[in-house]
Amino acid sequence: MKVVFIGVGNMGGPMAVNLHHSGQEVIAVDLSEVLREQMRAEGLATAESPLDVCEGAGAVVTMLPHDQAVESVYIQSGLLDHLEEGTLIIDCSTISPSQAKRLHEHGEQAGLAVLDAPVSGGVAGAKAGTLSFICGGTNEAFERAGPILKGMGSNVFRAGNAGAGQIVKIVNNMLLAIQMVGTAEALSFGVDNGIDPKVLSDIMKVSSGQNWCLDKYNPWPDVMTGVPSSNDYQGGFLVKLMQKDLGLAAQLSRASGSSTPMGGLAMSLYDAYARQSDNNANLDFSAIQRLFRGEL
Repeated sequence: MKVVFIGVGNMGGPMAVNLHHSGQEVIAVDLSEVLREQMRAEGLATAESPLDVCEGAGAVVTMLPHDQAVESVYIQSGLLDHLEEGTLIIDCSTISPSQAKRLHEHGEQAGLAVLDAPVSGGVAGAKAGTLSFICGGTNEAFERAGPILKGMGSNVFRAGNAGAGQIVKIVNNMLLAIQMVGTAEALSFGVDNGIDPKVLSDIMKVSSGQNWCLDKYNPWPDVMTGVPSSNDYQGGFLVKLMQKDLGLAAQLSRASGSSTPMGGLAMSLYDAYARQSDNNANLDFSAIQRLFRGEL
């Protein structure tokens, strides 16, 4: 199948490469020539505009940063009207449920099948091909998307109808932020009282404080290899993207009348950290550890 993959940054790039290696014909689309060159080095064909390569596409996959980008790429550009009837749209961006539903509505009006399919697993999961896809849409669209999603990840879930994938992703990322803040606070607390951070981490990992951040993404520098905290918090899932997701959680919480005080506190702490330095928003979200270490 010819797959047009739009948005090949930190997450989208390795996803597109894995999809290419799974046997799909992938054309990587991005405004950045640097990113397009990286994709060509991996053997993928590239284009600057999806309108130039959408003819004959069986599917379009997008990994975009926010609502406005999804609106621009699919609706404002007229892309939906240029795709052949029955083309499968898989949007892996993390956006608001309302924007996801808008894409579903416009896509279905154009005779297309649409799936919102945000991912969990981070850049490491994107590179390893172990992402989890959380899908919203019809059973038919979900079944059709299976071979494509399994070329990029190891877990594929249908959460419900249009927008359900985004709701689950927002809830999950709010919990992730709360866990990261709590983990960073606990590590600093222990270190302030003379405990080695690796010893503390190893004990908590097999105790009641165990969580994903301790297991896979330790925020304390040099406790774990291959994670952003051991690379001066470079790469990974950026603070500004976590701020965006926590903002989406706050918006959804208000709409549903839900009580999310811990999510609100996590958002306040990430906002405070981002304001402390112009560069903080572009560090990995585990850099919230620095807020508790008193480095700034």
